[in-house]
Amino acid sequence: MNQKDKTAAGLLGIFLGALGIHKFYLGYTKEGVIMLVVSLATCGIGATVMEIIGIIEGIMYLTKSDEEFQATYVDSYKGWF
Repeated sequence: MNQKDKTAAGLLGIFLGALGIHKFYLGYTKEGVIMLVVSLATCGIGATVMEIIGIIEGIMYLTKSDEEFQATYVDSYKGWF
């Protein structure tokens, strides 16, 4: 059973969400690459949208219980929100 720390995932989403680092941390490579490419390919314009998504997801991770976070984002697959 793979364990991921919800605090680490939440803080990565809040502070580095535009680069999709929280997605890579959770093992969601496809979603992480999408966020990274959008941020870089738009010369930072899309990074604003990606950062907002990262902040929302980071807050969602932090507000879930440890068991709920584990069941939703680690044991099953929920790539977005």
